Amino acid sequence: MKPTTPLKLSATAFTVLWSGWMLWVGGNYEPAVIAILAISGSIAGYLWYRSMHWCFRLMRLLPNTRASANAAR
Repeated sequence: MKPTTPLKLSATAFTVLWSGWMLWVGGNYEPAVIAILAISGSIAGYLWYRSMHWCFRLMRLLPNTRASANAAR
């Protein structure tokens, strides 16, 4: 398993939970609202993944892929 797999799974869980929460709090179940929330949830999940990836790499909890790619050459 790659080191980023748990981070990707947690970003997916964040996306699903955030979108579901926003849908539940909004209480409006029209197709357009659901589509907008799905798109914005995907964007929020991606931004969460990128920010956590950056933070974990800064704290040296994830390997530096650029350094390992250069070492393989």
